[in-house]
Amino acid sequence: MPTINFSLKDLQLLIRKKVSTEELKELLTYCKAEVDDYDKTTDEVTISLNDTNMPYLWSVEGIARLLKGVLGKEKGLPKLKINKSNYKISVDSSVKEVRPHIVAFVAKGKKISDYFLKQIIQLQEKLSENYGRKRQKLAIGVYPLEKINFPITYKAVPPETISFVPLEFKKEMTLQEILEEHPKGQEYKGILKNHQKYPILIDSDKKVLSFPPIINSNETGKIEEDDQELFFEATGTDLNTLLLASNIFAQALFDRGFSIYSVTVDHKSKKLITPKPFNETIRIKKQDVEKILGLKLKDSEVKALLEKSRYGFQSYKISIPDYRQDIMHAVDVIEDLAIMYGYLKFEESPLETYSIGETFDIVKFRNKVRQIMIGEGFQETYSSILTNKNLLYNKMNTKDFGTIEIKDPISETYSCVRTWLIPVLMNILANNKHVSYPQKIFEQGLVTANKAGKIIDYERIAAVIADDKADYTKIRQSLDALFTALGIEDYKVEETSHSSFIKGRVGRVIVNGVKVAFIGEISPRVLENFILQVPVVAFELNLTELLEAIQQLK
Repeated sequence: MPTINFSLKDLQLLIRKKVSTEELKELLTYCKAEVDDYDKTTDEVTISLNDTNMPYLWSVEGIARLLKGVLGKEKGLPKLKINKSNYKISVDSSVKEVRPHIVAFVAKGKKISDYFLKQIIQLQEKLSENYGRKRQKLAIGVYPLEKINFPITYKAVPPETISFVPLEFKKEMTLQEILEEHPKGQEYKGILKNHQKYPILIDSDKKVLSFPPIINSNETGKIEEDDQELFFEATGTDLNTLLLASNIFAQALFDRGFSIYSVTVDHKSKKLITPKPFNETIRIKKQDVEKILGLKLKDSEVKALLEKSRYGFQSYKISIPDYRQDIMHAVDVIEDLAIMYGYLKFEESPLETYSIGETFDIVKFRNKVRQIMIGEGFQETYSSILTNKNLLYNKMNTKDFGTIEIKDPISETYSCVRTWLIPVLMNILANNKHVSYPQKIFEQGLVTANKAGKIIDYERIAAVIADDKADYTKIRQSLDALFTALGIEDYKVEETSHSSFIKGRVGRVIVNGVKVAFIGEISPRVLENFILQVPVVAFELNLTELLEAIQQLK
């Protein structure tokens, strides 16, 4: 949940209206935000934004832009005039593998105060850290234009071949030294892990601008009070993210009175002129507005409400501001319409149906199973539903059997959804070798698998016993006790093969003709992978399928 700080007086100047802190609290509901604190001494307001999908509101300029629509000071699409220029960045192919994309623009015409400089840095950091995933997808640099000579070159170089004085330092350092010694280098060096060359920005005089995404040069990359011409650049791995950040920043500076000038990004094979308007539109239907909100609004009312939210409106064709990329569906637009209408204005509807809440059968069943396992002396564990394929398959000596992976994972550790539970328990055993044996643990939870293109969720339970005397008999006794407590008498265990278990000591549990579980002794190879020196036995039971099998028996 992003938090930003700004001067209340500054906001009042931007929205051209004096508001009290109480009025501000009410106005901020239109931004899905709330006031955390107001310091009368410094006039500083601290607000929290409750929607992390709207980075255009992570600045006082963005807040003011929306509030001007709410207050009727402006309406419709905000203006952003982009002037053509001869500014150019030449992109070398060497950056393709490490950090392939860059966008930029120039802003001129306003002297920068100490307060506004802090606002620039705040927006830069919020976009880079929050929206840019700690500079992985997006990192922003802002520079005094007067210290730069175009054209600029963006390329990747061996870390020992270039040196410069990084921001807030006095000594010259190589790129490798910056990663090892500079605080920012130590914090973000993981982004460049496994790369032989590092990205660099230099101007036509061979002066270093920055080492993205790590640090600017102290000579060319330090903005100071009274600077009035700025160079903005953003580098990263996702071009659309960079274009959005560029549009957000350009709009904020334009709102402050700066003139915005485009920069040509030359990739040799193609050219890109930024900032780049998205010019996106979406069509909504009047009947959908009525159906979703229960409001019968005139066309003129729909138009007025959406223009307050800073959309363009023409016969239900909606123009989306270029600083927004959170509109995925017409429903998103209708939600903004509802916000502008005011949720407190909606009339109550009479209750038309009556029902009694009841717990699902599977919930009752899994809770009963959990209580039985605790009664058998097992300790329950709770783990994240997210994990990684190395744990699920490589360490378990088995093949992928339908994993749902995350498209852009924040870390490799949590890069997919778990497909079974025994690996999770094995990992817990590996992390608790200092605890005395026997160790008896279980976990009940959801697993998800891709079965022939269909995503299916199952409720499962897995149990493991780690002990120098653990064998098939011990885990079979635990399963028998569980089934007896559940009243299951008609079941059998057939010998099967499973590469995570010892051959000849693994079985498939069958209830009413349905294969509901694996049970057996974990193979030495798997134990070796987890660096476990005691035998481990385990079973994993599909509760969803077991419940269905039981219900069919009745």
